[in-house]
Amino acid sequence: MAETTHNLPEYSVSELSFALKRTVEQAYDRVRVRGEISGFKRAASGHLYLMLKDADACLDAVCWKGTAGRLGIKPEDGMEVICVGKLTTYPGRSKYQMVIDQMELAGEGALLKLIEDRRKRLAAEGLFDPERKRPIPTLPTVIGVVTSPTGAVIRDILHRLSDRFPRHVLVWPVLVQGEGAAQQVTRAIQGFNRIEPGGPIPRPDLLIVARGGGSLEDLMAFNEEAVVRAAASSEIPLISAVGHETDTTLIDFASDWRAPTPTAAAERAVPVRAELAARIAEIGARLGSAMNRGLDDQAKHLKSLGRGLGDPAQLLGAAQQRLDDRAERLKLSLPRLIDDRKATLAKLAARLLSPREVVQAADHQLKLLVQRLATAEARGANERERRLERASANLKPRPILVAIEDGGRRSVDLARRLVRSGTHVADKAATDLGRLGQLLESYSYERVLDRGFALVRDKAGTPVTRAADLKSGDKLSLRFADGERGATADGEAAPSQPQSKRKTKTATEQGTLI
Repeated sequence: MAETTHNLPEYSVSELSFALKRTVEQAYDRVRVRGEISGFKRAASGHLYLMLKDADACLDAVCWKGTAGRLGIKPEDGMEVICVGKLTTYPGRSKYQMVIDQMELAGEGALLKLIEDRRKRLAAEGLFDPERKRPIPTLPTVIGVVTSPTGAVIRDILHRLSDRFPRHVLVWPVLVQGEGAAQQVTRAIQGFNRIEPGGPIPRPDLLIVARGGGSLEDLMAFNEEAVVRAAASSEIPLISAVGHETDTTLIDFASDWRAPTPTAAAERAVPVRAELAARIAEIGARLGSAMNRGLDDQAKHLKSLGRGLGDPAQLLGAAQQRLDDRAERLKLSLPRLIDDRKATLAKLAARLLSPREVVQAADHQLKLLVQRLATAEARGANERERRLERASANLKPRPILVAIEDGGRRSVDLARRLVRSGTHVADKAATDLGRLGQLLESYSYERVLDRGFALVRDKAGTPVTRAADLKSGDKLSLRFADGERGATADGEAAPSQPQSKRKTKTATEQGTLI
C-alpha cells in the first residue's frame, strides 16, 4: 500500500510526554491550591506523597525531602491546607502532579470534622469507656478474623499465628473498603457473637478485625457508626488492627485492644509456644523446689519437736511402772480405808443417845414449855386485872350489869386466845419432837446393824470397841438387827498392823490411775 501523506507531525511517546511537561510547567509555573489532604504517605527517602481533593476533583502532589523539612506544619489525612508550588507531569505514568514548595493550614477538613464529631457523640454515650473493655484471653482456642480473604492481611495473621502458637482460625470474608464494606463488617461481628457454644461451628474466644493501611477514604468503613456499635456490643473480646501505626479509626476506641498492625494483633492474640512452655517449666521447677524446701523445713521442725518429746518407749515404760505402783497401792489402801471408816462409824454409834434418853429430854423440854406457858398465862391474867382496875377507875360509873358483860366478853376472848396459843405451842412441840425422833432414829446404831454389823457388849452391857480389852473366856453379848446371841472370847488378840507413814488419800482425794 502506498503511504498516506498528511501534514500532522509525528511524535514519539517520549517527545510528546516531555512536550506536555514543558507546556504545563510554563503555563502553571506558580500556583496556589486549596484542598483536603488524603492518602498521605512519607516514603523511606523522605519525600512526601499526598493527594489534594475537594468535592469534585483530586490532584496528586509531592513534596521533595529538602522542602519537607522546611514545612511549617505536619501533614495529616483530613487536613484542609493551602499549597504553593508548580504543576508538572510524570511521563513515566502519564500523570500530572503538583510539586509543593510551601504549605499552610487552611482549616479542618470536612471528612475529619465529621469523624471527630461522631467520635465525641459516641464517647458521650459511653461506648469508649475503659470499664467496658474485656480482658484478652491468654490462649484462645478459636480465633475469628474479619478481613478480606484475598489480601495480604490474612496471610500475615495466619503466618504469625503458625510461628507463635497455631490455633483454630475462622475467617469471615468481608469487603474492607468501598460501598457495602461497613455493613459486611457489622454483620461479621454480630454473626460471630450469635454462634452458640457447643454447636457444629465452634464459637470464637477472640475476634480480630483487620485491614491494611490506606487513605482516610479507604478506612472510612471502620469509622461508620454501625461498625463502632457492633464492636462495642460484642460479647467476644475484640482486637482492632486497621491500618498502620499512624492510622486511627473509631473502631479502635470501641475495641478491647488496638493493635498498630495486623501482625501485632496476631502476636497479642497468642503467646509464643516455646516461651510459654519454658515459662511453665520454670514455674513447675520453682514449685517443685518450693515443695522440697517446705518438706525439708517441716522434716527439720518435726525432728526438733521429736527431740523435745523424748523416747516413746521410755515414756511408756515409766507410765507402766507408775500404773503398777498405783495398782498395788490401791489394793492396800482400799481395805485400810474400809477399816478406818468402820472404826469411825463405831465411835459415832457409841456416842449416840438411846431413844429413851431422847424422849425423856424432849418430855422435859415440853414440861418446861408448859410451865413457861402457865406462868405467862398467870402473868397475863394479873396484867389484865390491873388494866381493868385502872380502866374502871378512869371511867364514869356505869351500870354494874354493863361492866360485868364487858368483863365477861373479854374473859371469853382471852380464854379463846389462850387455848389457840396453847394448841399452837403443843403442835410445834410435837412437830419438833417428831423431827428429833426421826433424826435420832437415823443416827441410831440399829440402822448400822441393818447393814450387817453387830454390837458387841461385855457381861456388864458396856460396848466393846477394841479386841485388846477382852480376855480369853469373857462372856459377850452380840446384838444383831433381828436379836441377840451370846458368845465367848477365844484366843489372844492379833497385833494390829502398823500404820503406814505415807498419808492415805481418801476416796474423794484419790487420783486417776494414769
